[in-house]
This record gives sequence, C-alpha cells and structure tokens, in this order.
Amino acid sequence: MFIMGTKQTKQILREQQHSNSSALLDEVKDKLQLLRDSGLSVKGIVSLLHVEKPLIQLFVSRDYRLFLGADRVEICMEPIVKAVYLLFLKHPEGIMFKYLSDYRDELTNLYALLRPNGLTDRAKQSIEDVTNPLSNSINEKCSRIKAVFMREVDESIVEQYAITGERGKTKKIMLPRDLVVWE
Repeated sequence: MFIMGTKQTKQILREQQHSNSSALLDEVKDKLQLLRDSGLSVKGIVSLLHVEKPLIQLFVSRDYRLFLGADRVEICMEPIVKAVYLLFLKHPEGIMFKYLSDYRDELTNLYALLRPNGLTDRAKQSIEDVTNPLSNSINEKCSRIKAVFMREVDESIVEQYAITGERGKTKKIMLPRDLVVWE
C-alpha cells in the first residue's frame, strides 16, 4: 500500500479545491450570461449581488469609551483622535474643516475629558494643529478613524461610521443618530 506524505496530501487537496473552484466559477459565468441574455443589465446583476450589511449600534459610555453592537466591541483610539470623533458625533449637521477653529474650545474640553492628567503644551498644540485649516492634521485624524472602523465593521458600511464628505464641503458622520446611544 502506498502512503503519501503530508506535503503530497496537501498538494492534492489544493488541486482538488482549485478544480472545484474553477468548475464553480465557470458555472457562475454561464448563469450570469443567461441573465444578460434575458435582458438584465450588468448594473442590475451587480445590484442583485450586493447584500447590504445592517448598521451596528454605537454606544458611548459615560467615560467616553466607544463600543459597537450588542457584543460591545470596544473601538479604541488615541485621545486626540477620539476627541475629534466625539466632536463630530455631537454635531450631526456636520462641520466644515475650514471652520474647525470655531469648535476649538469644545474640542479642547472633550480632549481634556479623555486626558485625566491634564493638557500638556504638546496636547494643546495637537488641538491647534487639528483646528488649523492650513494643516493636514484633521485629515490624518479622519484617516485614523476610518482605519479603526475598517477593522471592526464590514467595508460596505464603514463610511457610515467615518467622518466623510466632499472636499471643501461639510464633513459629518453619516450614522443615523438613533443608532448612537449615549450613556
């Protein structure tokens, strides 16, 4: 009796999987062509394939910790990044980046709540940078926020949790506020 080694067995399994995947892909292509032949547009087919993920509730605790869903998955951010996020959460109407300096005091208060040891000169400079329309700091913070949510929610809904908006226009968190629970 011939006994195969582990490497050989794994290789055979991979080849079988590849063969099965190729056959399945060919079958899907045939079915898609049948849909096209029946008059359905590519856009229509894509819309059939798109399964929208449900939005997940966002909880903000008394001590400003952020949690997602019933499982209470914590969303961790650096204090300045979280302060920016909380500022935008508190302003569902959105904020234009060029007017962030108008929100400097509010951002400072939020940041101070997240830094129990007080605001150092460096922390104050971070606030100045974020609210300076000539600095790229706010864009960096928004990128970090999006990256955090990319790790926790489906890519199809991440824009709902991030700070988004067209360049030069109002930026906001699109998540419906009935899904934001403040303790």
